[in-house]
Amino acid sequence: MSKVRVKTMRNFRLLPLAGALLLAGCSSLAPDYTRPELPVPNAWENQPIEGTQGLSTQQAAQLPWQEFIKDERLTQIIELALNNNRSLRQTLADVEAARATYRIQRADIFPQIDAGLNGTRSKASGSISSSYEAEVGLSSYEVDLFGKNRSLSAAQLEAYLASSETAKAAQISLISEIANAWLTLAADKSILSLAQETQNNAQQALEITQKRLSLGVDSQIDLANAETIYHSANSDIALYTTQVNQDLNALRLLVGTQFDNSLLPSALPDSRSLVSDVPAGLSSSVLLQRPDVLAAEHNLKSANANIGAARAAFFPSLSLTTTGGIASSVLADIFSGGASSIWTIAPSLTLPIFDNGANDASLAYSEAQQQKQLAAYEYAIQTAFSEVADALARRATIQEQLNAESALVAAANRSYQLSLARYENGVESFQSTLEAQRTMYSAQQSLISTRQTDLDNRITLYRVLGGGLATNESQGES
Repeated sequence: MSKVRVKTMRNFRLLPLAGALLLAGCSSLAPDYTRPELPVPNAWENQPIEGTQGLSTQQAAQLPWQEFIKDERLTQIIELALNNNRSLRQTLADVEAARATYRIQRADIFPQIDAGLNGTRSKASGSISSSYEAEVGLSSYEVDLFGKNRSLSAAQLEAYLASSETAKAAQISLISEIANAWLTLAADKSILSLAQETQNNAQQALEITQKRLSLGVDSQIDLANAETIYHSANSDIALYTTQVNQDLNALRLLVGTQFDNSLLPSALPDSRSLVSDVPAGLSSSVLLQRPDVLAAEHNLKSANANIGAARAAFFPSLSLTTTGGIASSVLADIFSGGASSIWTIAPSLTLPIFDNGANDASLAYSEAQQQKQLAAYEYAIQTAFSEVADALARRATIQEQLNAESALVAAANRSYQLSLARYENGVESFQSTLEAQRTMYSAQQSLISTRQTDLDNRITLYRVLGGGLATNESQGES
């Protein structure tokens, strides 16, 4: 005689399952999260002067980098790097992995329902029996009575958000690195041009000295002195030619792809044509929006949620297996109304009694991790504050240094021109001209270096204030 069992749940028989699922909405046992107080002063010393042009009324985080960087060549280089830098691609892949991990963990909150259609046919004592089953149900679903799964899901969500903020920090850091590398190339090209110009001037002075030597006016000492500045400049040409090539290689590595040479600088640009200025009247609260600080806070929240999961382990856990369906000895009758119905509900309650202190140790570990992440969060803020303070300290004096060095270059140039004229007219020896030329060369090199420092400082200050990212798909934002 054929026998078919098909398990199906009638609406009124779903009430035990519905009640159990409602219990899953219980809040977690994680501690209430409160953002820690800032472990730094409310403001910095060496604030920019109010009324500064550019970002004076904006936070750096509110200004996309495309508006901060004014040079179109550098903008195009940065966009290429955001699309092609391999290190950044690794970081963005980590974000996608963290997102997938969160989705896997979150799935445990909800029951997984399976459906199946089975059939058997057997023969015993000359009699053939058939059985067909169509069933739907869930197995070993853990009802989240005390928020364990919700806490674990919250922990993974915060871990994902932390990785997302880390990716933003990596993008901002890459923008800064590209800009600095581009400026280093520009500065070295400027010094190379200066060395070539100095060599030309030295060549002219050397020719004058050789002519005066042939007339018996100068000595071999004067000729040797004239040769020193020429050979020194020639050595610098070789040095900075190498440096320019190395700078270009470093820039190509950061960008991650080939680019047109028209995007490269020929010399160090003026600060006003390259970047906007820095904000004035800053509060240290702006640090809370820095991506690396936000990442540290998400890690703290994740550790906080893990405490809830560890606490829930002390309480009973309820697992539920339930199936239902319809059955018939004839396959065609399963869905035609001629089948019988059956159902099964099998709850399982587990209460931890003796675990050799494993749950206590797990909770202690979670609490220690929370304290670790709290310290990491506070240290991230302190580090950010220190970075901004260093950048502001440099910003406070850089203009005075630029003014002084510009005046020094102008004075050194006048001194050299006057000394050279007096030498050509036989008024004084070449030694004075040589010293004036060396002073001028050194002053010009120093001015180029300080101009680069000024530009680097502006970019650094923008970065450490959490410089803004445009909502642009080309940047790979999550």
